[in-house]
Amino acid sequence: MTPTDQAHRAVDLAYTEPDRALLLGAAVLRAPGEPESAAIAERAMGLAYGALGRLADGQRHLRAAIEVAEKASLAIRAAEARGSLAYLLTLTGDSDAALAETEKAATALHGVPAARLAMQRGLILTEVGRFAEAATVFDDALSILQRAGGDELLEGDIRTNRSILLVHLLDWRGAEEDLRTAEAHYTANGHFGRTAMVWHNRGMAAAVRGDVPGALTAYDEAATRYRKAGRDPGLLPVERAEVLLSVHLVAEARQAAEAAVEQFAGQHNAVDLVAARLVLAQCALQDDDPATAAVEADKARRSAIRQHRPSWATLGAHVALRARWDAGDRTEATLRSARRTADALAAAGWVVRAADARLIMARIAIELGRPVTARRILADASRARRTGPVELRARAWHATALLREAAGDQRGADAALRAGMRVFDRFRAGLGATELRAQVSSHAGEIARQGLAAALASGRVGAVLTWAERWRAGALQFRPARPPDDTQLAEHLAELRQLALALGDDEAAGRDTRDLVRRQAALQGAVRARARHAADDHAPEAGFPGVPALNRALGPAALVEYVSLAGQLYAVVLARTTTLHELGPVDVVEERLAALRFGLRRLAYEDGTARSTQAVAGLVAAQAQALDSLLLAPLDVGNQPLVIVPTGVLHAMPWAALPGCTGRPVSVAPSATLWHRAASTQDDPTGRQVLASGPGLPHAAPEIAALARGYPGASRFTGRRACVDDVVTALDGAQLAHIAAHGRFRADNPLFSALQLSDGPLTVYDLERLTTPPRHVVLSSCDSGLPAVRPGDEVLGLAAALLALGTRSLVATVLPVPDRASRALMLRFHTLRRAGIGPAAALATTQQEFAADPSPQARVTALGYVCLGAS
Repeated sequence: MTPTDQAHRAVDLAYTEPDRALLLGAAVLRAPGEPESAAIAERAMGLAYGALGRLADGQRHLRAAIEVAEKASLAIRAAEARGSLAYLLTLTGDSDAALAETEKAATALHGVPAARLAMQRGLILTEVGRFAEAATVFDDALSILQRAGGDELLEGDIRTNRSILLVHLLDWRGAEEDLRTAEAHYTANGHFGRTAMVWHNRGMAAAVRGDVPGALTAYDEAATRYRKAGRDPGLLPVERAEVLLSVHLVAEARQAAEAAVEQFAGQHNAVDLVAARLVLAQCALQDDDPATAAVEADKARRSAIRQHRPSWATLGAHVALRARWDAGDRTEATLRSARRTADALAAAGWVVRAADARLIMARIAIELGRPVTARRILADASRARRTGPVELRARAWHATALLREAAGDQRGADAALRAGMRVFDRFRAGLGATELRAQVSSHAGEIARQGLAAALASGRVGAVLTWAERWRAGALQFRPARPPDDTQLAEHLAELRQLALALGDDEAAGRDTRDLVRRQAALQGAVRARARHAADDHAPEAGFPGVPALNRALGPAALVEYVSLAGQLYAVVLARTTTLHELGPVDVVEERLAALRFGLRRLAYEDGTARSTQAVAGLVAAQAQALDSLLLAPLDVGNQPLVIVPTGVLHAMPWAALPGCTGRPVSVAPSATLWHRAASTQDDPTGRQVLASGPGLPHAAPEIAALARGYPGASRFTGRRACVDDVVTALDGAQLAHIAAHGRFRADNPLFSALQLSDGPLTVYDLERLTTPPRHVVLSSCDSGLPAVRPGDEVLGLAAALLALGTRSLVATVLPVPDRASRALMLRFHTLRRAGIGPAAALATTQQEFAADPSPQARVTALGYVCLGAS
């Protein structure tokens, strides 16, 4: 291969295998050769350094290529290098110089090189927001290439880059056609690395459409392809962070944005740094940190001004405006700033963001007592209620509600709020992953709180219950969906189980576990990413069944739904009639509950003196009585069975510890809607029973053996037979399941909460594989019923997963309980169940009997269990 051939090969590999391209280019420059091969090699190295994000090095080599070519009167080679330099100049913020370089190069190029230069110019014009010019230039590039006889690799590049423009123009079909053609050309010519750009742009298109699973799927595939090719992913982490932010995964998005800011600053990549700072500012806004948001947005705005990128400077002004709004600024000066920003955004083609700025204007006008101004602004922004991203549409409906409320039209305001909530419901219905569905409720909070506040102010108890249900635990109304190809997820879960066993062995032996812990964290990240790829085509659920339907299903029971707003706790009681009760500050209940749980844990696990045990028992009794006085005594619910719908920290309440619940059947549900669905589930008298125990619990296997005598036909899984896949298979469609195993609740990552079986942890992701969940489940495990609570009382964890799948009832613990004390309790509970007594009543009777046990551990164990779902 001649030096010139080697140099051309380096150019071809610059974006596919940049490290290899650098080696080839350097080899050409070291060997004696002609100026032409040196100019091509310098250009190849400039392109490769650009692909790796080393922009200063890239510019240095491209300028060297121009100098070598011009000295040797190689006009075409100089022009090619100028075209490549133009793109790097754009990345470093000097778009005027970039366009000037393309103009210098244009006079020397014809045919295929001219087509490449036109593509580069079109990309620069897209970057600076001159979309109409860019469209013409891209069309010219394809025409020039066709007249020159064609080049599949270059056509792929042109179409890949044009797809970015088409996404800006909202031409989804045209963008996908370009990307499909480009991918076919790259694949046919062996340029796998270039297909990463195709998937990257697919992700961007899906993100703009609001297709979160599609965007995450495409971005993750692009990341894999960039990594395999050894290429810098560019803005991919920033754009992925934006998608995560759209479903309120704020911490993860902010971490990615902060890393991107640090990386681009180190690379002197001024253009991408602007985008990263803007996303970081948006993360800070959702993280209730408007001060950081304002600082980062202003840095981005000033940098964009220096780069002569007015449209991006306007974006920075928009984020800064939102930061002032979120910080509580409602002044005339901010109103004027919002107007200027909205006009500038519209002129720059940022239609969605312009509508958002107008909504801020309208809300400021409402709060300043200028409804006529607000009405005029909202009339201009009314289209935002029907088009654009979910959050924008919902905010438009919210602003409409505020305007109608200011005009005294409460009925119209309520209708607008309901419309805003339906926007979120439809969006959630298209998501497949439980985690993403749960996070969506965070966005709906502002609307839900206004609707709830209006209902409370009116004193309409039915409206309070309806609004509480509109926001509560909506994610659990859907079955979790799975990605189209589920085998990879199953393989990841199996590998995680093996890692968990290896970790346990190494910890027991005192060996260094840091490498295993890192592998475990990476694999858990892969599982979460894989699950997020799932989309769903469910229509939104029917939702709250209404008071009459609840009354019919409740029978003699009373429903108590707790509601929190502005730091105050309320309760709606449904017992044929509906009543509303204001119970007092939430923080008082939180303090009492924390003290109660602390005391119960002390009694369960500490073998103190008789005096210290008595003192702790006194603390527990006092806190339980105080909580009863706060939460139950004011409600006047007599002795009838209770269905309790908690809020916030009350999801961790051991209800049996309260005097008012002693001997009383109590069912706990995430929402009245979910309880009604569970209560409507039919039992299968002929269904199977499944009994399983995990390792490390001396009393678990004997517990299963004793239970099996009462269920002679049950499927039993103990010892090595109790492996995850076999147990999950047996659970599918069972009538009853009882699992005695070590439980671990993960507050940081609740979908990895697990039961320990012989071959590793059975997680929520494993349970979500069930087609038909067991009707009734008992988890004789620590913290197995404890959920992670997200805004909107979205709950995540083992118990929540089973209820979402359709399990009717689940008996589990909300406290760490001594394993040795559970066996007798569980045997008595099952004896009552076989006698035909419902789960809540059987548990209440068992708990009352164990309240007289002389052992504090036995008493506390009994109090730690709750019946979730319906009896």
